[in-house]
Amino acid sequence: MTGDTGPPKLSRTRYGSISSPPNPGLQQEPPGGTYLSKKIPIPDAEPLLWVLLWATVLGLLCQRLAARLGVVTGKDLGEVCHLYYPKVPRTLLWLTIELAIVGSDMQEVIGTAIAFNLLSAGRIPLWGGVLITIVDTFFFLFLDNYGLRKLEAFFGFLITIMALTFGYEYVVARPAQGALLRDLFLPSCPGCGQPELLQAVGIIGAIIMPHNIYLHSALVKSREIDRTRRADIREANMYFLIEAAIALSVSFFINLFVVAVFGQAFYQQTNQAAFNVCANSSLHDYAKIFPMNNLTVAVDIYQGGVILGCLFGPAALYIWAVGLLAAGQSSTMTGTYAGQFVMEGFLKLRWSRFARVLLTRSCAILPTILVAVFRDLRDLSGLNDLLNVLQSLLLPFAVLPILTFTSMPALMQEFTNGLVSKAFTSSIMVLICAINLYFVVSYLPSLPHPAYFSLVALLAAVYLGLTTYLTWTCLITHGATLLAHGSHQHFLYGLPEEDQEKTSG
Repeated sequence: MTGDTGPPKLSRTRYGSISSPPNPGLQQEPPGGTYLSKKIPIPDAEPLLWVLLWATVLGLLCQRLAARLGVVTGKDLGEVCHLYYPKVPRTLLWLTIELAIVGSDMQEVIGTAIAFNLLSAGRIPLWGGVLITIVDTFFFLFLDNYGLRKLEAFFGFLITIMALTFGYEYVVARPAQGALLRDLFLPSCPGCGQPELLQAVGIIGAIIMPHNIYLHSALVKSREIDRTRRADIREANMYFLIEAAIALSVSFFINLFVVAVFGQAFYQQTNQAAFNVCANSSLHDYAKIFPMNNLTVAVDIYQGGVILGCLFGPAALYIWAVGLLAAGQSSTMTGTYAGQFVMEGFLKLRWSRFARVLLTRSCAILPTILVAVFRDLRDLSGLNDLLNVLQSLLLPFAVLPILTFTSMPALMQEFTNGLVSKAFTSSIMVLICAINLYFVVSYLPSLPHPAYFSLVALLAAVYLGLTTYLTWTCLITHGATLLAHGSHQHFLYGLPEEDQEKTSG
């Protein structure tokens, strides 16, 4: 198909269907999972496809609320947080979003380093790929000098590359469509345990990144809207919703392509089977990355590209790597703009995009290159996995504020959230918080040394304290007036105009 001499193809039932049952005669361990660095989750258990769908729906709801806030108030989420939250919770909130941005940038560095390693057939080591990401940062800044429209065009070009490359992988893999649709629309996960919970949390974090909610509320400000005319605001809200729906639909199908392809190639398969496939293909040099045992393959973005190349020819490997590279560049762009808007909104501190990129990329490269030099690919992919979980853990610090402020009649007037919207979004937010809490509690026994407990306890106390405060203010705006004491009456009645002007200035 691609000049390959014809590697042996495994049968659909043994190595092909995303619904194929596990072989009871094989010794297996719980499957692991790793997620690509920009909204592309890669679970190796197909029952979680419905999580992908509902995470995308929640992402659309969050983008709708973020756009509505920016359109109605003329301020982004960071600016509104600066106006309404006291200094201590406001500062902690800013730090959590900066942490999410650095985490996202680390994922971009990891994905780009692995892409260069695959494209060079291993000639560029991982640490070399990490250093190359410094160069792509300057390329991004070079494009930025030519204006926002040129940058948007380049961003659209990257998304097109992702759609074509991952769509190609989907076509050649030919997953079972009936099983895919069933697992997508019928929520179920029989026999799922902690590994699958980790995957579900990672999927949510990969789809809905906290800093992107802040970014979306700021991007709508670039459009000219007459806020004295209610009809113009209503029309702008409608068009921004359509725009977000189209963008997230494209993102959803790209994610679905990747998940389906990995379910097709990896689900419940053993290292020995993967070794045999690669050993008998033109990419036989890669076979050594799979141990010769009957344990389940632990899927990551490096092994994923390799096994696709072994099954479908070298072109599939290189196309996968190009898709990884495009995903990484898009992550760099969104992270940079989000960081700039967050810093300006929370701190009223204006930095150039060059300074922002330099700060974020420096924080991202140092730990990543240490892992790349002193550890191996599995550790680098494991770091990527945990970074997606981190995005999910930090998600309440974006969703709770946006839900709070879009539910304030004093701020949003007739465009405040309706009862159905409040109930639906709040229910999903409670579920995400519960899953995050369960994950943290279940993760504690795996800490390598008791000394870590004190650090984790401190971080957990800050996390729970900030979450509790944000939930309290959110309940006030949802009608729990008894919770509002003197210093927080503005969550019910809004800020005086002179205070808004003073704070904004």
